[in-house]
This record gives sequence, structure tokens and C-alpha cells, in this order.
Amino acid sequence: MKQLFATDLHGWARILLCFLLPAASLLAGFQSGSTKVNNDSPDTIFIHGDVLPGAIPAIVFSGKIPLHEAVLMPRAQAIAVRDGRIVAVGTDAEIEKLKGKRTQVVDLGGHFVMPGFNDAHVHLANAGFEKLHVELAGVRSLAEMQQRIAASAKTTPAGEWITGRGWDHTLWPDQKLPSRQDLDAVTGDHPAIFTRVDGHISVANSAALKFAGITRSTPDPPGGKIDHDARGEPTGILRETVKDDLLARLPPPSPAQRRRGLELALADAAQSGVTSAQNNSQWEDFLILEDLEREGRLTLRVAEWLPFNASLELLQEHRSHHAPGDDLLHTTMLKGFMDGSLGSRTAAMLAPYADDPGNSGLARYEQAKLNQMAIERARAGFQVGFHAIGDRAVEMALDAFAAAERDARDREQVPSGGFRFRVEHAQITTPEQIKRFGELGVIASMQPNHLLTDMRWAEARLGKDRAAHSYAWKEFLDAGVRLCFGTDYPVESITPFRGLYAAVTRRSEDGKQEFFPEQKLTIEQAIAAYTTGAAYAEFAEHDKGLLQPGMLADFLVLDRDITRVPLPEILNTVVLRTVLGGRTVYQSGDRVIGSSGD
Repeated sequence: MKQLFATDLHGWARILLCFLLPAASLLAGFQSGSTKVNNDSPDTIFIHGDVLPGAIPAIVFSGKIPLHEAVLMPRAQAIAVRDGRIVAVGTDAEIEKLKGKRTQVVDLGGHFVMPGFNDAHVHLANAGFEKLHVELAGVRSLAEMQQRIAASAKTTPAGEWITGRGWDHTLWPDQKLPSRQDLDAVTGDHPAIFTRVDGHISVANSAALKFAGITRSTPDPPGGKIDHDARGEPTGILRETVKDDLLARLPPPSPAQRRRGLELALADAAQSGVTSAQNNSQWEDFLILEDLEREGRLTLRVAEWLPFNASLELLQEHRSHHAPGDDLLHTTMLKGFMDGSLGSRTAAMLAPYADDPGNSGLARYEQAKLNQMAIERARAGFQVGFHAIGDRAVEMALDAFAAAERDARDREQVPSGGFRFRVEHAQITTPEQIKRFGELGVIASMQPNHLLTDMRWAEARLGKDRAAHSYAWKEFLDAGVRLCFGTDYPVESITPFRGLYAAVTRRSEDGKQEFFPEQKLTIEQAIAAYTTGAAYAEFAEHDKGLLQPGMLADFLVLDRDITRVPLPEILNTVVLRTVLGGRTVYQSGDRVIGSSGD
């Protein structure tokens, strides 16, 4: 028999105690007497909904065995909002009693309502630029890639750069990487470079290589690699830091281009039901987001990451630039890159790739230097997160976090809220590393939708033994590790429903392939990782992730109850309305929900 246990092991004691009470008692707490933030009438009430206030972590005992589960809060029907925050949640009758003369009433039509998704890992600017330039996502062959590039070359002024992103050679019949010669055939006199979907390698044409001064004798820089053909000539494939260095020398986009790209990405997020995003873009893009906020046009809560490699002086300057308490836009974590990606075979591995025995990937730091930088930045009060996909990269990240924690303990300067160090992706791990996550309190920030792309070839890359501990969401939770979910948009689409489906099925979208199903989650656990887990990962658990009085009024209206439909139907979920701070920022055009005002 399973028994629910309220515990503060994960800091959720206050919330978990609710589940020791009967549902009727909890709903009684939603009445106006105990839940109103103040005595003023709500700005808006949302009624006639099937409201799920949230999914929260819990420890469930099966006999004497503790299981790390998640539970759904009791349902409600209506929500009252004032000044962007929830005033009350309860039955229609309870909430309608709060209505004042100026309160707007929105009828939810009986549809399913849940907290807004918090995407814990996005690249908004990259997503926008992908839409503005040559969009190569989903191309099924080299020929199709060439056709799209050729079409752009016809309309690009002579001599100007052609850029784009999104190609994935593992989707092509021969799975062969493109070359500079393939690009030369369709780019004319334009220098051109196109980045793979994962952002870790690019292919450049001959004109771009000449611009960068890359020849057969150019040495590989630290953390990067130039591919060469059998004659020793560059193929055009540039890996990691080589690619980064070339892209950094391209003419920067104009402020107008940055704005347009971000507007497109924000529209994607709103349409997909994402109300918060933890974003890795450039500082110039953050300044555009500030402009949008001032104009009242920012439709997404953005927690902006800063580059781990930047100087402490610059990081502190950027941190102080914008009010940290702004719940719509602020800076947060420092992000560093330990390695590359599995698809590009640049993820740093403890042992060589099973399908490339001479290659163990590319590590981008020396451990001693990494530890020193992590200590300095943790001392300065920064949260730190490391991109680490391969198990060697994960080991590097954990060692650096351990060094920073030891330093803080030696100085008796451990932050009261914890370090909340994060490993972004954590795709390939060992059981020992997962145990260390738990011991160090490191958050596993993962993107389950990656598995839908990677399962076609991941076992071939890794071998069966390593693959069994890859994308190990259940193993992390069983070890008591905090888990948060995101999409890595635009590496994958920003819709969270692909990620939910992947997390609960570990099957391909056509249902024909399954990948180590023992690592799949329940729908409750998956929703928690996308909401409360993601909120905790950005120190926002008191504001986001649940629909409770005092919380930000960020929620979704969906065309189906994703907790009760057959699992494959999750993929077809349609967002009918996205609400941010009580304001509708997206409403489905062909499935409009009626509203009326008093």
C-alpha cells in the first residue's frame, strides 16, 4: 500500500501538507475569507473551467520503500486575479462572489486549465534568427538543403553573407555531413555558413573559409576542431569553438532584425503555452527585450542567462543593469559549455563513441581552470549552470560544483537558498554521477524532446550499457535529484507537449520505437518538472508553477485534459488560451473562448 508522506526534504512541506487534508477542506481554503490577497475586487475572474492547480513533488512509501513521485492538486473551477496575481481559486460560486463592478469575467467553457509551462532552457534569439534567415530545420536531404540555400542566394545582394540554421544530416538517406563543395555549388560569390540543428557544428563554403583564414595548415584551437578530407583540405565542417570564432566575426544583426526575430520567438512561445523561459541569448538581445517590456509588448517572463566566461566585472555590471526583482524580465544564471553534442559527436565522453572508436568528443575546459572560475563566480553570488551532455563533461561539471561548495563551506558562506547549481542536458550519465547529483544538490535540467530525435541513433553512438543510463529522468528522480524540463528551442520546437509525450512514453512519435522504457515518468512527474521543478531551478518557486493565491496568474487553457487522455493524444494538444499575469497573450483564432465584462 502506498502512503503519501509530507516532507521538507525538497522544501515542499508547506504545500505537501495540503494533501494530508480532504479535498473539500483544501477547497474550503480557496474561499474569499482566507485566500484574498486584499479586500479589493479582482480585475478578472475566470470561471467554468476544469482547473488543475498544479503537480507537486511528493515522497510516496510503498511499504518501507520511499518513491519520489508527484501528485496532482485537487481540481477547482475558477480563478480570481488582481494586479497580475491570483487572489483566489475555488468553485464558480465562491469566485463569482468576489466579482466587483469593474471585474471582467472570462468564461473558460469547461476546458482544462493548468499552470503555464516554464521552459527551463531556450535560445530565443537563435530561434528568431532561424526564421529570418535560411531555415533548414527538417530538410530531408542534402538536395533539399541546397535548394533552400540557392533560393536565398538569388535574393541576397552580391557579396553579402548567407547564413542559416537547423540542418540535421542524421535525417538524410546517407547521413553524410555536407561539405564546402556542396555549398559552393549553390552560393555563388556569397560567403556562407550554416549551423547544424544542435548549434555545435557548422558547414562553411570556400569563401567563408577564406574569410576566416582557415587552410589545411590551420591548427585546431582549444575546444574546437576543423574537419579535413583525405587530401588534408578543410571539408567546411567546423566544430565548437572554431565555428563560434567564425560566427563572431560576421556582421552583427541590426536592432530591428533582433527585434523582429525575438517577436517571432515570443509568438511561438505564447502559442505553445509557455509563460516563462530561461533564456540564453546575447546581451544585445536582452536590451531588445527591455524595450519590449517598456512598451508592454513582452508576452513571456524571461530569466536571462549570462556567459560564464565573461569577466566578473562585466557580469556584475550586467547583473546590476536590470532590477533583479522584476518578475517579467531579469538576469539569472551563468552558463558555461563543457562540451558539444551527441549528434555532432562532440559531446565529451569518458570512453570513445561506439560508432567512432577514435573519438571521445571535445572537452572545452581544463579542470583546474574550470574549478577556479566556478569558485570565483559562486563567491560573487552567481548561480552557475553548465552545458554537459557526455559523461566526461558531466564529471567535469560536478567536480567544479563540488570545488565551489567546499570553498563556500570552508568560508562558512553557504547561501541560505542553496547554490542550485545546474547541469544542462545531462544526457549521458553513470549511476555514480547521478548519486553525486543528489549529494551535491545539483539540478538536472533536461529536455525530454531530444530523445524523440536522438533515439534513432543514440544506442549506436553509445552502446547498450551507456545508453541504458542516458536521458535517465526516472533514475534522477529515484535518486532524489531535482529535475526541471525545457525544450532547447530552436534545437527542438518549443511546444512542451512533445516533451511531455517523450517523458511518459519514451517512444517515437509514430509509436514504433521505444528507448529504455524503465526511465519513463508519470504524467504527474513530467508536469511537475515543467512547472514547479523549472520554477525552483530559477529561484522562483514562490511565484510560479502552481495556481495558488499569491502566485503569478500564469496559466493555460487546453483543448484536452493531458492528465487523462491516452498518452499519444498529448502530441495533438491545442492551446486555446495563454494567460500571463491575468492578461491573455494568446487565444486560438479558430477555437475562440467567449468572454464578457461587467
